[in-house]
Amino acid sequence: MSLSFHNITFTHDGAPFPLLEDVSAHFDAGWTGVVGANGTGKTTVLQLAAGLLEAEAGNIIRAGHMVICPQRTDHAPEMLADFLTAMEPEAFALRGRLGIGEDWAARWFTLSHGERKRAQIGTALWRDPDVLLIDEATNHIDADARSQLIDALRRFHGVGIIVSHDREVLDILCSQCLFLHPPDAVMRPGSYTQAAAEAQREAESAYEERQQLQTQLVRLKQESRTRHSKASQADRKRSKRGLARGDSDGRAKLDLARVTGKDGQAGRLARQLDGRIAQLEEKVAAVETHAQRVPQFWLEGSCSPRRVLFTLPSGEIDLGESRILSFPSLTMQRNDRIAITGGNGLGKSTFIRHILRELQIEEQHLVYLPQEIDLEQTRRIMSDVRALPNDLLGHVYTIVSTLGSDPKRLLQNDDASPGELRKILLALGVVRHPHLIVMDEPTNHLDLPAVECLEQALRDCPCGLLLVSHDMRFLSNVATTKWQLTQNGSTVSIAEELI
Repeated sequence: MSLSFHNITFTHDGAPFPLLEDVSAHFDAGWTGVVGANGTGKTTVLQLAAGLLEAEAGNIIRAGHMVICPQRTDHAPEMLADFLTAMEPEAFALRGRLGIGEDWAARWFTLSHGERKRAQIGTALWRDPDVLLIDEATNHIDADARSQLIDALRRFHGVGIIVSHDREVLDILCSQCLFLHPPDAVMRPGSYTQAAAEAQREAESAYEERQQLQTQLVRLKQESRTRHSKASQADRKRSKRGLARGDSDGRAKLDLARVTGKDGQAGRLARQLDGRIAQLEEKVAAVETHAQRVPQFWLEGSCSPRRVLFTLPSGEIDLGESRILSFPSLTMQRNDRIAITGGNGLGKSTFIRHILRELQIEEQHLVYLPQEIDLEQTRRIMSDVRALPNDLLGHVYTIVSTLGSDPKRLLQNDDASPGELRKILLALGVVRHPHLIVMDEPTNHLDLPAVECLEQALRDCPCGLLLVSHDMRFLSNVATTKWQLTQNGSTVSIAEELI
């Protein structure tokens, strides 16, 4: 079993430049992570590997049985029904390990996205491939299911390639990571954290080198202007145009200077310097930097003048199916950073919506990012963004750019991807001087660079944060308190704890 890319070039139809150019990579047994910003070609790499796309140059060497798990889970995976009825011990073990129900094929469209993903990956593992390709394994999956999924993937001993924004998954599984910076791709050894740290060191070193080269370039250009000025003055001095016809001595001196070469020295020095400048400009252009440098996100006024954002009296919410969510009296201060955590189906999003109904914060100072947004809402949001005044639109551009997307390209398209739409919504919220930001699964659909930029931005956030997420690394970096949901019988209760 093996998989290798050799000098692969690929360009999407209608694109002006290749997405991948002369890319070579070898995928060993074990897991390789594929990482990069939105639009850099992560899914394309998987589709090329699986033969779903054809490279325009180069070749891909495949050996062994291959299975791909796409990012979307709209349709049940091939052979799901066979997996659910299989009687061999490995099928029983996988179904139990991943909590997969026997009736999931029959009620596919009633399953949560997390349940569908577990069924998709469980079916793929049961098929025992030599090469397994997975696009976003942990979207929508709660902590318990995520742990079970990681355990199942660790037991896979073939060639595995995984696209994920989940850093902990990449750190646990991967022994190497392919970093995409179109049209280039660089394979680095180690877990994601190790490989990303090395990539950042390389980028910072390249940034410093570029800064030094640019400083030299400025100095040389200044010297070039001085030398060209001297050469121009020398040209005027040796010109015979201003001499009288009878001034034979003056003409003789100029002729002698030309013979000895003294008259052209300034010009030669200027031309030599032009050559050095051209070489230095080539060096500057050749030095690529990908260092992450996050500008200031937050505007003045992004903090409530009131000490308390809200106090929620104790109460109960009907969750349906004879279940209730019972919660104590809860208070949120203006600088609090609160995470709402718990398993799938316990009512976290329902609780968020209840809080939003009870809030008494002016709408312009409240930012809410829901878990999912349909296409009609997406188009309306994109239309509203384009209608913003130029000063606010410029700030939106800055934030979206910081999060790794080209804002001008993004705003030309009404059908933004879920990850790109989250960047737009965050930017729109920031320019409104928020007093409270509420996010339901903020890292879903975001690429890794955007997740890390979001973390850095939220660390400096002066307003209140209320976050629902299964990404515990993200929460531990930005939140200080959690409201933990747990179920006992038909009652879901909430307990407040420090992170």
